[in-house]
Amino acid sequence: MQNSHLEFSKGKEISMGSANPPVLSDYMNYRQFLADFYQFKRKSSKGSLRAYNYAVFSAAANIKSPNYLKMIIEGKRNLSEDMIGKFGKALGFMKDQTDEFRLLVQFTQATDPAERNMYLKKLSEHRVAGKLKSGEIDRKTWEKVPNWVAWIIYAMVDQEGVSFDTAALKTLLRGKASEDEIETALNTLITSGELRRDEVTGELKKNRSLIESPEEIPVALVRKLQSQLMYLGLESLYQDQPTDREFGTLTMSLTKSEFEEIKFKLRQMRKAFHKDNSIARMKEKGERVYQLNIQLFPVTNAVEGVEKAPVIKPALDLKAETAIVETPVAAPAPAPQAQPVPASAQAVATETANASANKDRSNVSSLAATAASAADLFR
Repeated sequence: MQNSHLEFSKGKEISMGSANPPVLSDYMNYRQFLADFYQFKRKSSKGSLRAYNYAVFSAAANIKSPNYLKMIIEGKRNLSEDMIGKFGKALGFMKDQTDEFRLLVQFTQATDPAERNMYLKKLSEHRVAGKLKSGEIDRKTWEKVPNWVAWIIYAMVDQEGVSFDTAALKTLLRGKASEDEIETALNTLITSGELRRDEVTGELKKNRSLIESPEEIPVALVRKLQSQLMYLGLESLYQDQPTDREFGTLTMSLTKSEFEEIKFKLRQMRKAFHKDNSIARMKEKGERVYQLNIQLFPVTNAVEGVEKAPVIKPALDLKAETAIVETPVAAPAPAPQAQPVPASAQAVATETANASANKDRSNVSSLAATAASAADLFR
């Protein structure tokens, strides 16, 4: 069964006048990458004695069908394991690039959601490893940021009755992490100062926030952490009883302004949950560690040519974590005795009132749009 996603998750596109070839790591759909690669080769070979075409690609890949690449790009055929290697050769890939291309093909062609998530996880890890190897991501910064195991162990400090030896933690973590991963995460948390042992009781306690400078975290690591935690949610869908979890979805059409306002409300809700939980854990320990994932993402593209409502520009220069204070409303003063108003003046007054109301709504939407773009990744 063929599975094409030509419009969804296209990744970075190159312009027709680009002098640089498309970069594989910029794409989340291998068919779109192949389409952009072909257009780049066509453009760069224009005016040469032998223009680049589908037959040239097939010859380089040692494929008999001259239009095989065209059928792959259009989603009429899927790439087999054997063909992935041949395509890698025609694309001029080294081994690491061919391995990345293979994972991208497997992710694109997978139809089962669980399988797609598995390949997405592997693809993300492969790309991160490549960036670490090339120096694009600083390894020292990377190693300072705790992984998903450390995040859960950090939260387990607030769980009642936890014994922080490796075997016990592995059981509580349902075997999702190895003993080496658990021991490394625990030692890192203690060494870096996030956790400390009480000098009298030996009990582990939180010493400081897990992430103090989220703006210094590489984007690739943010994606990796979030995908790992969301993957745990996918596993919970199949492993946990409905009484032990709460999964709900809502599919709806939104304008850009409505989207920004919902983002703002979701972030405020998440912060409120975090604050209430922190206060509660000061009074007593929790029973289990839960993971709350809030997701709002597009599943369609905007229709080209459709007139879009103007996005309201932020009117307030808010910084991240800016508190929103509700000002008490003063008691209304006694209304003065109504006086007759000429018709023309009454129209002007009505227009002024409407403009004021529209301005108030504009400020609210602007506030939502500004706060939604704040850097608040982990709370």
